[in-house]
Amino acid sequence: MNFPFYIARRYLFSKKSTHAINVISGISVGGVAVATMALVVTLSVFNGFHDLVASFFTAFDPQIKVVPAMGKSAPADDPILTEIRSLPQIDVATECVEDMALAVYDGRQAMIRVKGVDDNFDELTHIKEILYGDGTFRLHAANLQYGTPGIQLAYEMKLGAHWPGYLHVFAPKREGQLDMNNPDAAFVSDSLLSSGVVFSVKQTKYDHDYIITPVAFARNLFGQQGMITSLELRLKQGSSFDSVKDNIKKIAGDKYQVLDRDEQQAETFNIMKIEKLLAYIFLTFILMVACFNIIGSLSMLIIDKKDDVVTLRNLGASDKQISQIFLFEGRMIAVAGAITGIIIGLLLCWAQEAFGIVRLGDSSGNFVVDAYPVSVHFWDIVIIFFTVIAVGWLAVWYPVRYMSKRLLNDE
Repeated sequence: MNFPFYIARRYLFSKKSTHAINVISGISVGGVAVATMALVVTLSVFNGFHDLVASFFTAFDPQIKVVPAMGKSAPADDPILTEIRSLPQIDVATECVEDMALAVYDGRQAMIRVKGVDDNFDELTHIKEILYGDGTFRLHAANLQYGTPGIQLAYEMKLGAHWPGYLHVFAPKREGQLDMNNPDAAFVSDSLLSSGVVFSVKQTKYDHDYIITPVAFARNLFGQQGMITSLELRLKQGSSFDSVKDNIKKIAGDKYQVLDRDEQQAETFNIMKIEKLLAYIFLTFILMVACFNIIGSLSMLIIDKKDDVVTLRNLGASDKQISQIFLFEGRMIAVAGAITGIIIGLLLCWAQEAFGIVRLGDSSGNFVVDAYPVSVHFWDIVIIFFTVIAVGWLAVWYPVRYMSKRLLNDE
């Protein structure tokens, strides 16, 4: 058995001559445990919000999106895209044309983002799960073309879920010069009927700006005949996402970018990751402050065990072994605090997930969820544990060496 560790373990659980040392040791463990618990709970809440936002985008964004690396559009019959479509793991492939346009209805105007999609768009995404209204999701019937706007866009333009008449959409022509004597000739215009439904992703980016239309409508409006701005894919169940994505990247080469859902919303998720990192750094500083309690506890322990140190030296213990006794003592306090804090933190996360103890507001319906979401990630717990151990070790290393050296020199 490791001699310094054995003595340190005895010191940790044994009675001291001064009861205050036991109290301070308990406070040290409690301080580290509280800081560790705060790390577990805070990072889990950030994970919960990340997963919540990701679930919103899942209803609208495809699993994989292939976009041109240069420029806005690419030929729909590009051999590279054809090869990607023909992969056996691809279940649904949808051609999309997307760009900005001006919408006009009953004298009201708004800049919108037209997303033209194939007829299989409802198979590609979970769009039908986020529809509201008494109609059905449809793109066209005979020569009629239908639009499905975001719920905030419909509210802003006072369209409702079912608007009478036509919604007029304008986009500038891609070629030619503007004739000031006839400015209308510089724009392409087309009209949409209501599908009788609106969609709600619960994200302003989509709900306020987007309208889903047939891809033929978007191609005609933006002058993109035979072109696409993205190829959106859904994989067959049981396919290995990472391997299929890597395969598509190899086929796409430098000509196309292959984006998963996180990469499609890189700005949103990067901000959330930065916020989580800042919270981790801030709480780690609080943990460092909590670890100073350990220094106080060890200082009093070294003084209390002054006679024991003399005995151990007489029995043949080296100065290094004596220093290691108190180092192990500090590390065990840090480990005890880490384990206790992680257990309490996990219990609080479970209670929040099961019962929604901490709520977002008093009135239901004001928020997307009623209580703070939590999601415990295994690697977060591992990082927290080793962070506590590292901070605890660094906090006690120099003070213990300094104090034990003074004590030994005094002897």
